[in-house]
Amino acid sequence: MINLYSTQIESLSIHRIGNKSRNENIFLSDSPYALNDELTALLKEYFFKPFREKEENYFQFSNEVDVEFNPLYKIVTEIFNNPSSAHEKSKRIASLLYEQSQHPHIKSGEVYVTYLENLTIDNEKTAAIGIFKSELKYDFLQFEEKGSDIELLHQQGVNLNKLDKGCLIFNHKKEEGYKILSVDSNRYDTKYWLEHFLGVEAFEDENFYTKKYMKFCQDFAKDVVLPAEDKKEEVMFMNRAVNHFAKNDTFEESAFLNEVIDNPDLIPEFKHYKTEKAPKYHIEDLTEFPIANTAVSAARKKIKNTINLDTNIQIKMDFINPESAEKFVEKGWDEEKQMYYYLVYFNKEQKD
Repeated sequence: MINLYSTQIESLSIHRIGNKSRNENIFLSDSPYALNDELTALLKEYFFKPFREKEENYFQFSNEVDVEFNPLYKIVTEIFNNPSSAHEKSKRIASLLYEQSQHPHIKSGEVYVTYLENLTIDNEKTAAIGIFKSELKYDFLQFEEKGSDIELLHQQGVNLNKLDKGCLIFNHKKEEGYKILSVDSNRYDTKYWLEHFLGVEAFEDENFYTKKYMKFCQDFAKDVVLPAEDKKEEVMFMNRAVNHFAKNDTFEESAFLNEVIDNPDLIPEFKHYKTEKAPKYHIEDLTEFPIANTAVSAARKKIKNTINLDTNIQIKMDFINPESAEKFVEKGWDEEKQMYYYLVYFNKEQKD
């Protein structure tokens, strides 16, 4: 979890980079930008709003040999060690991004490099480096009084409601490659920002493991439980899985299997499926890990708990009270109609 409420922008450097493949130039500012209170408030909202609104998927710097060889990792480490060097180092950051701006679709734009203090991550207060880029320019009108008339002036500028690209590099977990958050609104080249410039991979923490394991369970339910049982059991399996994650602080696989899988015949199927599919989810040797509650809440919202029937009827199961579906919903076969049916028990209809 992060908290950006008390974040202070200690320094801001603004540069402009073009598309190198089109021989567009790079412009590096000599000095950091002098902020006032009004601009600071506007820029904090512009820079930080996307990170407050999106799901927290953390990254970390990486390199095939060693993270020390990641050029951006080296630069940000130098800034964290000496914050007064932030502006000079920001020129190297802008130049590094310029060198990666070779794809014909990459747009020119302004690069903002900020040194930030008083951020909170994982309940620890720390500093961070923010790197942001504005690419798209929007038309807007300015108005100017000239004599007894008002003149319309057509101009172009940045939309402060939409950050095009950005990342927050927290001075946290340095040995693993720092914890990093990233946003990219204009994904015309998905490798440009994350892979070529930042050089990052997913940060494998409890949030990562919880998401990956729950996604694995969701696919197991679809690929194995549904064909072996039926749609109700697929939904109920995920219902039990989500509730198991929600009520435990630590995941332990044997306890999970005993509680979540009703049909004992599916336990070896689960283990076989995991052996076969684990590399896709990065859970090869994962049998125990701390559970991230935020990841469980996010996953619960995405998991479908509805049975859609070909007769244009939907049955929605309750993930909060799974015992209701177990007790009051039965599936059967009608010989006369040659159709399946669901029998639902209730005392009275609830008012909207």
